[in-house]
Amino acid sequence: MDVPRPAFKCFDDDGRPKRSGTVWTASAHILTAVIGSGVLSLAWAIGQLGWVAGPGVMFLFSFVTYYSSTLLSDCYRTGDSVSGKRNYTYMDAVQSILGGFRFRICGLIQFLNLFGTTIGYTIASSISMMAIKRSNCFHESGGKNPCHMSSNPYMIMFGVTEVLLSTIKDFSQIWWLSTLAAIMSFTYSAIGLALGIIQVAANGVFKGSLTGISIGAVTQRQKIWRTFQALGDIAFAYSYSVVLIEIQDTVRSPPAESKTMKNATRISIAVTTTFYMLCGCMGYAAFGDAAPGNLLTGFGFYNPFWLLDVANAAIVVHLVGAYQVFAQPIFAFVEKQAAARFPDSDLITKEFEIKFPGVRSTYKVNVFRAVFRSCFVVLTTVISMLMPFFNDVVGILGALGFWPLTVYFPVEMYIKQRKVERWSVKWVCLKMLSCGCLVVTVVAGVGSVAGVMLDLKVYKPFKTTY
Repeated sequence: MDVPRPAFKCFDDDGRPKRSGTVWTASAHILTAVIGSGVLSLAWAIGQLGWVAGPGVMFLFSFVTYYSSTLLSDCYRTGDSVSGKRNYTYMDAVQSILGGFRFRICGLIQFLNLFGTTIGYTIASSISMMAIKRSNCFHESGGKNPCHMSSNPYMIMFGVTEVLLSTIKDFSQIWWLSTLAAIMSFTYSAIGLALGIIQVAANGVFKGSLTGISIGAVTQRQKIWRTFQALGDIAFAYSYSVVLIEIQDTVRSPPAESKTMKNATRISIAVTTTFYMLCGCMGYAAFGDAAPGNLLTGFGFYNPFWLLDVANAAIVVHLVGAYQVFAQPIFAFVEKQAAARFPDSDLITKEFEIKFPGVRSTYKVNVFRAVFRSCFVVLTTVISMLMPFFNDVVGILGALGFWPLTVYFPVEMYIKQRKVERWSVKWVCLKMLSCGCLVVTVVAGVGSVAGVMLDLKVYKPFKTTY
């Protein structure tokens, strides 16, 4: 008996509910993942590198990220780009195409990067919330009160919010949160840019130098470490390849998912680079070597205080959404593994319906999902309270994820999938790109670890104040 044709309209070729994502929803997901708190450290990063190397490195990272993302988007389907087997996650793609030992290494690095990013976002959100409180405190006291405070209550507030949002089942259901977060990222980036332009106009001159902060203002060793750390900060600012396949899995077809994703990547990287160049360069032009590590919370600006409050509130809202974008792949992986290992357990596989008084619809809850996700958020919050070093954590995350996840695995998968001939011009160029980015990752990691070691010398657990 023939199955009625309309039934197929509800499902894709893999039997899953039909995907509805477009180039615009994919772009929103990418912008939410990319334009994060990292944009606010770019003025400091350019300050370490100077007017020549700073913008040059930024353009280089944008090109590498765009190119490697186009390679990775071709790996969503194994074999044919239209009808091949779908890979639902980054790890699925690596396992399907490369397999073996590299799959396990990829999984470890990817989840360390995702886990670390959620920690970085928890730290950044608390700093922005404190900046609002301190800005108002400075305004009320006329600048006489130093307004020192602990970041712990604000991290806890952020954690409680993420526990609630973690009840959202999967990636495809948070498109509205990503759209809101993307709007917020443009809001605070535009405010930072506007304040930088106003400050430059007030100064009457572009501050900064061709080679960055000079030896004398810092020691020669500090100059080297800071330069390395700046590379990590810029790498982190472009980091999103780790969730690219997951984003691509929300896109409908036809046209081919790879085509839609390449268009979304082109739009997102162009918008991101424009914003990064403007915000980073104008921040450096405004403050020169004194550019703070976080443009809106490092109190490079004090007035208008209400506008700074709006910008920092936008940062918090954006980071609330960005946290979910990076946490959802971890949730999906752990829950999939648990369901495969204990398929008969009602606690893991069954959804229970809960009815709230006065509400018609029922709320479905899975016990394992609720408990695991809550524990995950609590863990990231506690670690954030233990190590609240924004710039150094950002640099380490950028170094950890840039070469292996943004360059190495996409290049290796592309070479194998497209059967690029060994020692051909294309093969050699791809390998040179990978080796060059490995060097950048190593030096950035060294610089950021050195920064953390310096911070730990004057640090007391759970007692950090700003």
